[in-house]
Order: sequence, then C-alpha cells, then structure tokens
Amino acid sequence: MQVGFIGLGDIGMPMALALVDHGFDVVGWDLTEEKLARLRDAGGRAGAGVDDFGDCEVVCLAVPDDSVVESILFEQDLLGILSSGSVLIHSTVLPDTVDRLATAADGGVQILDAPVSGGAARAREGSLTIMVGGEPSAAAQEVLDALGTVVRCGRPGAGAAVKLANQLSMLASLQALYEGLRLTDAYDVDTSLVLDTLETSTGDTWVARNWGFFDKLARAYDDAGVEVRFRPWSKDLFDMVAASRHAGTSAPMAALLSQILAEGVESHARQTEGE
Repeated sequence: MQVGFIGLGDIGMPMALALVDHGFDVVGWDLTEEKLARLRDAGGRAGAGVDDFGDCEVVCLAVPDDSVVESILFEQDLLGILSSGSVLIHSTVLPDTVDRLATAADGGVQILDAPVSGGAARAREGSLTIMVGGEPSAAAQEVLDALGTVVRCGRPGAGAAVKLANQLSMLASLQALYEGLRLTDAYDVDTSLVLDTLETSTGDTWVARNWGFFDKLARAYDDAGVEVRFRPWSKDLFDMVAASRHAGTSAPMAALLSQILAEGVESHARQTEGE
C-alpha cells in the first residue's frame, strides 16, 4: 500500500520510519531536505508537494497546527488530488476543526482525527496510543495498527478531544512537580529520592517516572527550530481552552497553565542542559 506522510518532525519522522519498517510504500514530504534524505536512506521516498500523493490510499498529517492542516487540505488542494482514500490527522488540533473538515470533505476522501501519545521512542517502535475520531477505512486501519494501539473514541473530533484531555492531565502533573520539587529542594532533599518515593505513593505520575523527558524534548525542539508557541506545553493548553469554550465547558486549570507553564518548561530545560 502507498502511504503519504506529511510532516517529518519529532513525532512524524519516527512514525513514517515505522511504516517503512512494516513494508508500506511511504512517500514523505517536509520543508527540510535533511529530513527527506533521512527518509530516503531508510527506504522511503521523498515527495516534492501534495501533487505526489495522488496515488496514496492513506495520507498522514503530523504538522504544527490547524492552519497548516487546513492549508494542505484546501489551499494546496490535497483533498482534490486524492481520488479516494483516507486522511489521518495525527496533529493535535481543535475538535471542531476536525468536525468542520470532515463535513467539508467530499469525493470519497475520509478525514479522521488520529492524534497520538507516547513520544518519539514509542513512535519508532510502532507502539503509540492512537486516539481515533471517526470510522477508519480498512486501509486506514491497517496503517493505524502498524503505528500502535488504536482507541476508538467516537465521531470525528472525539479523538482530538481525548488527546487534549490527556495533554491537560500530563501538563498539570508537570507543573505540580516543578512546584513540589522546588519545595523539597529547599529542604535539601535529593530529587531522585522524591521521584522514587512518588512511584510507590498516591502522587505517582507518568511525568515523575519519566522525569527529564520534557527537558530533552525542549532541547530537541530548539535544535529543530520549533517556535515555543507550537510546543505542546504552549499550543495544546491554548487549544484546550479554545475547545472548552467552543463546547460550552469550563477549563480554569488549562487557562492558568497556558499562562505559566511554557516559561517553566523552557527555563528548566536550560537549567538542566548538560546533565
């Protein structure tokens, strides 16, 4: 099966490579030639734009935000180029954006939101958690199964809503740990002791068990030139606030974190560089 993959960034590249490993004919597209060369070296093919995806049964998008997704689908006319097939939106986007795009799509093209969680290492292993909104075609399901464990969340947009709920839970834990570790540091408690204690206590979280993950991720974004506003501790929190407003629900925790967490993550990454 020929699969298109648009966006070969921190999470998109390992996902595309995992698909190559599973025997798919992967055509990738990214604005960075170095990333295209890496895909070619791994056995994939480099596209030059959306015109190269006309023969793809499934196209995956892992791009910065809603505006880029909409630009690719409509302004660059990916939907018009695909005669049939599925478009899997792995980017973290607003649920109502997915709903609107799915309604606007025609010509047999199916739009599904399929945001992922697990990080780059699990993406490369093909063991991500994939939150799907909509009903995947047989071809789309085959691609999703190669990338990880599929969670059927409901109608288009539901996967995006579940992903934002996950992000809020994770990032709230991160802020709590920053504050808690400042307190324990003031009492000269070693950070590793605190983290080990949390693993067997009621405060156990993925963030604590993977302490340092966000420091490395922030530095990786620095190396890739990704603006802070597109990083999950900024973009995803603002998206959570916007999605809640659209749905008529309240999200005061997300609103607070959207104002304070990005600076905390970035400064902590700088402080721990070289450790």
